[in-house]
Amino acid sequence: MVTGLPFGARAQKAQQTRILRSALAAIRPDRPAAAFDLDSTILSNKPRQARIVREYGQLHGDSRLAACTPEAVRTWELRDTMRHCGLSDAEIAGIVQDIRGFWLERFFTSEYCKDDVQVPGARDYLREVLAAGGEILYITGRHQEMEKGTMEAFQRAGFPLPAGERVQLWLKPSMADDDDQWKEICQARLRELRAVACAFDNEPTHVNAYKRSFPDAVVVHLDTDHSRRPVEVDPGVPSIHDFLMESGA
Repeated sequence: MVTGLPFGARAQKAQQTRILRSALAAIRPDRPAAAFDLDSTILSNKPRQARIVREYGQLHGDSRLAACTPEAVRTWELRDTMRHCGLSDAEIAGIVQDIRGFWLERFFTSEYCKDDVQVPGARDYLREVLAAGGEILYITGRHQEMEKGTMEAFQRAGFPLPAGERVQLWLKPSMADDDDQWKEICQARLRELRAVACAFDNEPTHVNAYKRSFPDAVVVHLDTDHSRRPVEVDPGVPSIHDFLMESGA
């Protein structure tokens, strides 16, 4: 991935079904685990972000922010969202620190993450993983206090729910834990406990780590959005836009 490309520029839609099928084909009895990140991988948090901006707009009497839709949320940068809502750069500069604090108080909570929706095709693909004999491991940087809202989003999306060995949810112990370190801990745990067939994540840093840790697994990058750190996706890792597959392909 060339740093600075628009999100979605790396994935090629014509290759998506083949990539997704190859990940399913990698599942076998001695290698059953399929690891999925949540945010911007199988769940979109844009409705959550838009809700926070709307509430800020309502509180401060700004009708433009109060009308914020998920379509206005195109990156993790609040400045971009406010710009797409119609604010000028000068207006944004005047409130950006205040709205960031407002956002931080809400974004990492169960009350708000329950608004998340599935990335297109995710529900059906997760069911295909189970039908292929796989085990689903939801491995996320969300912390344990977000579990209730995460489960509500899972239920509304129709995702397989964590229950026993075949479907598990791995959450950070606390919000203060570093996401990268947590993913490293999870990958070490996977090496000890599971044989990984496939793994999906939107963060280049994390997909690259999966590729190093599990070179025989099918590791897939979700070309949705990410933290914009200057990290390129490993050339051997394919990218997809979502989980929609062509029928019969």
